[in-house]
Amino acid sequence: MKITEHLKKSAGKTLFSFEIIPPQKGSGINDIYQNIDPLMEFKPPFIDVTTSREEYVFIEKGNGLMERKITRMRPGTLGICAAIQHKYNVDTVPHVLCGGFTKEETEYLLVDCMYLGINNIMALRGDAMKGEKYFEPTKGGNKYASDLVKQIHNLGKGEYLHGKIESDEENSFCIGVAGYPEKHIEAPSMNYDLKMLKKKVETGADYIVTQMFFDNRKFFDFVKQCREIGIDVPIIPGIKPIATKNHLQLLPQVFKIDLPETLIDEVLKCKTNAEVRELGIEWAIAQCKELLKFGVPVLHFYSMGKSDNILQIGRAVF
Repeated sequence: MKITEHLKKSAGKTLFSFEIIPPQKGSGINDIYQNIDPLMEFKPPFIDVTTSREEYVFIEKGNGLMERKITRMRPGTLGICAAIQHKYNVDTVPHVLCGGFTKEETEYLLVDCMYLGINNIMALRGDAMKGEKYFEPTKGGNKYASDLVKQIHNLGKGEYLHGKIESDEENSFCIGVAGYPEKHIEAPSMNYDLKMLKKKVETGADYIVTQMFFDNRKFFDFVKQCREIGIDVPIIPGIKPIATKNHLQLLPQVFKIDLPETLIDEVLKCKTNAEVRELGIEWAIAQCKELLKFGVPVLHFYSMGKSDNILQIGRAVF
């Protein structure tokens, strides 16, 4: 079932969903299952599975020589999606990136999604490769998320890269895109970022999931701004409970987000990361309760491979 259909079926009730990351190469899928199992009590209608782009590794060749190779440290997004759907009978949303994929490779991936009964896609540009200052599109790939959305939307209508294919089957995808309550790191202004978001929606995006935020006012203002410029698709808040003291530096550095002064002060009072984790749970519970009153369609959690804190938040909120 498509995400938009789940939202319609919910009849205004806020749903629970979460995002997982594939394990590194050489690891099994059981760790993922162990983190998903406890969260199934909240009956998530869908689970997102991230995709990592390629990165460079250096392999010793002997005599002091090193060879640079491109690899993916966390492959298997589509296989994990299929396994989750089979095991839990829940819809999955694979993340599809511009970076690291040609348009043809993207088309093959989308065809595989059709075969597997996966009809929801999160379309993202992706980050720059490690060691590169700016994002560079793959040769023969999509440059912007809106380009990727357009390819996915067109393929659903039977418009493939090498011609139109008529089909009696329903092959359209429900497409999600990212939104940034505190603007994308590369956007020169919030207004510019909103215009780019609107372009993604006009190109075919069906819903928006936001980057994490810790101040609900940022989300409320973001929704208001979206509606004012004509973005009328569902907007789903992304929630990440703070878990360690170094998140005070790491999260703003990586995601270019602000943390409320009250939260910063409380984290600094904590003597251990265990205390920070409990504080993060309490803060996220308060966030979620306020977002429920606001009437958000879904509370979407970034689990980062761990579910114990999400479990506590879910039990306090749902």
